[in-house]
Amino acid sequence: MVARMLRRPLVAGLAIAFAFAAQSARADINVGVTLSATGPAASLGIPEKNTFDLVPTTIGGQKINWIVLDDGSDTTKAVQNAKKLVAENKVDVIVGSTITPASLAMIDTAVEAETPMISMAASARIVDPGNPKTRWIFKTPQSDSLMADAIAVSMKANGVQTMGYIGFADAYGDGWLAEIKRSAQTAGIRVIAEEKYNRNDTSVTGQVLKIVAAKPDAVLVGAAGTPGATPQKELVSRGYKGRIYQTHGVANPDFLRVVGKDGSGTLLPVGPMLVYEQLPDSNPVKKVAADYINKYEARFGTRSTFGGHAWDAYLLLNAAIPEALKRAQPGSKEFRAALRDALEKANVVATHGVYVMTPNDHNGLDNRARTMVRIDNDKWVVSR
Repeated sequence: MVARMLRRPLVAGLAIAFAFAAQSARADINVGVTLSATGPAASLGIPEKNTFDLVPTTIGGQKINWIVLDDGSDTTKAVQNAKKLVAENKVDVIVGSTITPASLAMIDTAVEAETPMISMAASARIVDPGNPKTRWIFKTPQSDSLMADAIAVSMKANGVQTMGYIGFADAYGDGWLAEIKRSAQTAGIRVIAEEKYNRNDTSVTGQVLKIVAAKPDAVLVGAAGTPGATPQKELVSRGYKGRIYQTHGVANPDFLRVVGKDGSGTLLPVGPMLVYEQLPDSNPVKKVAADYINKYEARFGTRSTFGGHAWDAYLLLNAAIPEALKRAQPGSKEFRAALRDALEKANVVATHGVYVMTPNDHNGLDNRARTMVRIDNDKWVVSR
């Protein structure tokens, strides 16, 4: 009897030791990131890159290797990066890219590798539930559809009956044109002029002259980053007197710097983190946004909405990884599948809103993720 009693603590101790050894023997979790730190989208990608310098190197007690690559705002390079991360770095999840065309192009790589991907680009097409490939794809920015509705509501409230549109000649611009047409029709607003331009174009005089000649009550610029200033400055220089709207793709300090005084009075929807000080204390996002922005501004200076997209990707992984670890070991097909499943069930208060993911919604944001602001003296001011 005594011998049996002595063996019990010994057996229990060995079980604990073996469990500890198994935990210690786990492989690191590899998170592959591709973003646009250079090229036309650099003003978006740089704050994202900065943010990944702030994220913790452990989640749920497990070491995380953040492998960050620059795709130069180039779709082909983004796909090459994704393939490298999968084949060479054996990543458990991909985060990126910064822009819509690159993110859409990366989907096939993620799906073929059965690796979950969290995009930091806006288009609703990235997580279209009608596309079976998006089962593996998630994203953090507010969808263009959600923000287009906010713009249409604002236009309607400001008496806008006709509008013009000028946007990127790529998937981002095409997506925005489709969404604003839908939203405008619902609001009883007619789109009477449509124009496109390339991200690296230095002049849009021809397109703007056509829009001004149509005399719309308002113009929406469907662009992202500093290239969004090009048509805005041209509209002002050509004497356009109607209201000018931008998308949340320009919500960064570099746009304010480039557009200068020509941006005064511009209206746009943004994520609440950008103006968290102006939010009521009851807003669930305020505390999380303040925590992130205090960290970011202490090290890198002025906040950018795009850094928040990167931080929210981290927050989603911070919630999903501990759940996936209960089912499988990092570095395995089973772990990637478990991580995908955990992301699909995530309910996370983050900097841009509350993410409530479901099998049919891999963005998970609602109206709490948008706030209309006006540019006033180079500042973002909540539009009442």
